[in-house]
Parts: sequence; structure tokens; C-alpha cells
Amino acid sequence: MARDSVISFRISPERSESLDALAEATDRPKSWHLEQALAAYLETQSWQIAHMEKGLEQLRRGESVPHEAVAGWLSGWGTDDEGDPPQ
Repeated sequence: MARDSVISFRISPERSESLDALAEATDRPKSWHLEQALAAYLETQSWQIAHMEKGLEQLRRGESVPHEAVAGWLSGWGTDDEGDPPQ
């Protein structure tokens, strides 16, 4: 069975107090809340990095939209002539 890792880090007194209050209100240990928060953060960061890498690969292959086309499309936002995004 794999053992959990122990990580130590500093947080502000205000965050510590908020975490204490949350743990007490939910009857869950602070470590549980920190694990949930870390999982959500890592998922978001992984998603962003994967999409940035995909975009950079598309750019390397020459699959891009000229700035002027995007700027023209954006200038129509909020008007009756928003139009479709450039391809």
C-alpha cells in the first residue's frame, strides 16, 4: 500500500483561521480540505498547460488566424453585427 506524502508549507494567519473555521464547520480535517483544493488547482493547471501546448503546436504547424481578422471580429462584439469567429 502506498503511503501518503507529507508536505509542509507556510500560510498567513488569516488563511489558517479560515481553514480552521471551514474544517470545524464541515466536520472534516484540514488536510482533507487542503487535498481537495490541491486537486482542483492541479487539474486546472494541467488543463491550461495542455491547451497552451496544443495551441503552440498548432502555431508551429502554421495553423493560426491573423491578428487583423481577430481584431475585426472583436470590434463587432456587442453590436448587431457580431459575426462568427474567424477560422
